[in-house]
Amino acid sequence: MEVRLEGTGGPDGWPAPGCPCASCGRLAPGHRRPLSVVVDGRVRLTDARPPGGYRIRHTADGCELTGPDGGRLLCSVGPSAGARDEDAPFDVVLMDLPDRPERLGDLRRRGRVTPATRIIAVRLDHRVTSEDELARRLGFWGATVVPDGTVVDTAGTASAEAALSVRRGGAPPRRTLLLGGSRSGKSEEAELRLAAEPEVTYVATGPSGGDDPAWLARVRAHRERRPAHWHTVETTDLVAVLSAASGTFLVDGIGTWLAAVFDECAAWPDGTAADDHRPALGRVARRCDALVAAWRGTRARVVAVSDEVGLGVIPATPAGRLFRDALGRLNQALARESEDVALVIAGRVVPLPP
Repeated sequence: MEVRLEGTGGPDGWPAPGCPCASCGRLAPGHRRPLSVVVDGRVRLTDARPPGGYRIRHTADGCELTGPDGGRLLCSVGPSAGARDEDAPFDVVLMDLPDRPERLGDLRRRGRVTPATRIIAVRLDHRVTSEDELARRLGFWGATVVPDGTVVDTAGTASAEAALSVRRGGAPPRRTLLLGGSRSGKSEEAELRLAAEPEVTYVATGPSGGDDPAWLARVRAHRERRPAHWHTVETTDLVAVLSAASGTFLVDGIGTWLAAVFDECAAWPDGTAADDHRPALGRVARRCDALVAAWRGTRARVVAVSDEVGLGVIPATPAGRLFRDALGRLNQALARESEDVALVIAGRVVPLPP
């Protein structure tokens, strides 16, 4: 089955005519035309009555087309309709990945997308800042992008996916540490990187929030942003989490974990002499050492978020300075044992070299 992508852009294309945004301003007019798909030169996904031998149906996953040769295509754009299907996997998936990449993770979880499936991002527009940023995201999600006019043959999807794997550089890093200040976008970046994974365990290390409306609202926003099929674990026992034999974990975050450790070790300054405070700080140091050892030895894939606290003013309190120094040392130790480290500033990601 031959799939021709006449256009791969959003409803208005990319750039959108007359749009003054920075994303559209980076591209020449007509760079990507509105999405248009033709199969075997005779079938459009918008056809209400496809010709004989072709079957089109609309499910919760999107518009599904099966050709006379058995080739299977899914176009997943816009709101879904109909019942969820648990049928055979697809050869080609066209997906609005800038919208909801977690759909891809759910398809993988249910076996509808396999390593042999060719995944192509479509309906592309100024929701993404640039083609380079789009390519960066697609690398995390195991997908590709093609220019308008590309023809994809479902019979060759397995070899195409193998080539894509080489371009992505093989397996993803086992340990990723994302640093950033408050509201820098570091948590969103961590979630973005794992959005298309079939199984993810979200490890929340922060406090429950009690009756604090602001904290409860923040926790709720994080929870609502996560894909529905992710699992959530609330714990400060990160050593046990990292000792898991396998799996994919998002830890958010190291700063709240360390604050909890200070609580558990009674290590916050209370006005006593410095010598009397050393045993508690020793307990904190041992917990940090144990975390670094577990991070070094983990067999799981882990993306962890931590606060970069060394860029602001010097904390006014002894407790603030003590916490800043301890977290700075812990961040350095974890970074030394990480394959991938990046700093997130104002939503922009700056990779840090080893």
